[in-house]
Amino acid sequence: MRTILGLVVAGLLLTTACSAKSEPALPDGPALLKRSADAMRTVKTVAFTIETKDKPAVPVRHAEGSLTREGDAKGTLQIEVLGLQEIEFVLVGDKVYFKGPTGGFQTMTRQQLTALYDPSAVLTGVPDLLSTAQDVRPQAEEKVGDAAAYRVTAALSQKVLATLVPGVQQNVTGTVWVDKATGRLLKLDLPLTGGSVDVSLGDYDAPVTIEPPAS
Repeated sequence: MRTILGLVVAGLLLTTACSAKSEPALPDGPALLKRSADAMRTVKTVAFTIETKDKPAVPVRHAEGSLTREGDAKGTLQIEVLGLQEIEFVLVGDKVYFKGPTGGFQTMTRQQLTALYDPSAVLTGVPDLLSTAQDVRPQAEEKVGDAAAYRVTAALSQKVLATLVPGVQQNVTGTVWVDKATGRLLKLDLPLTGGSVDVSLGDYDAPVTIEPPAS
């Protein structure tokens, strides 16, 4: 009987030890976001998608495209200004080419566009957002697409968030997914009054050509 009980206890201890070892250790939260901010400062190009759910109090409803470290960008934008407007845009240097669902391209200055939305902030603003985050709490290791990632919650500054998603009027406790291998940001979920905003990033440093559209 003692032998049997000893084997049972040993088996339980072994099972507990194996279970403990199978759970991956999570990194220090502030150190992880610092690493991610540093990684994002070296990005040359990125593809991005910004999507709202329900009715958060921000003018941008959907945006997607590609942009470069220099600030050039191309893509589409849905924005709530006197109704829902859908715009295709190409941003090269200080000039913006844009058009609606019908007609050809028109032009405006970069300054005029950034009064509504600055796509280049996806790169320029993210390092600041990550490096100023507070109360950083790693939650789990999980997949985002095919990439292994760390899921982290953090208190994010309204001032910095507003450069990334214009119209944000509140501090946000958001969820951040950081690529385990590269430290780059993969996804950002921002719960806001009335809804939420999701930001997804990918195709890092892929070749991107951004030129003025043919007239």
